[in-house]
Amino acid sequence: MIEAVIFDLDGTLIYLPVDYERLFQDFSRIMKTEKVHPLTKVISSLDRKTRSKIFQVWDNAELAALANMTVNEDGMGLYKKFLGKPKALVTMQGEALVQRVLKRLGLSFKFVVTRECCLDRTGQLKIAAEKLKIPFKNLLFIGNTADDSLAAKKVGCQFLRVKK
Repeated sequence: MIEAVIFDLDGTLIYLPVDYERLFQDFSRIMKTEKVHPLTKVISSLDRKTRSKIFQVWDNAELAALANMTVNEDGMGLYKKFLGKPKALVTMQGEALVQRVLKRLGLSFKFVVTRECCLDRTGQLKIAAEKLKIPFKNLLFIGNTADDSLAAKKVGCQFLRVKK
């Protein structure tokens, strides 16, 4: 039985056309290395000052892309379908962007877990489940990537993949 739903943001509810090629070049410059993949693991190992610089550049890139954001109709349909269920949002997007997107689209979540809180999707799901106080087996995670599916499998929640 599904008691609560956790959504991913980019690719699931919206499409955010961030210029990732340029963003990764900026990250390389800030970190003084060409090795920026896997990004979340690399960022997790950075000192606080460098991570803060990375997050600021990332926020700026996301906010610049916000003007060209589009909605994933399939994802939004699922949001409406589960309107009566408690919902959480997990995302690798930053808090600054997330708040603007939620306000613009009129979306509401009991809890939001952004990259500032956790840079690991499995960790984000664990945080959301704990805050929702729902066992994993009764949670549905709606995402759009193979990594989303893998994270759901790792924690033992149900998974639904949104069409692109």
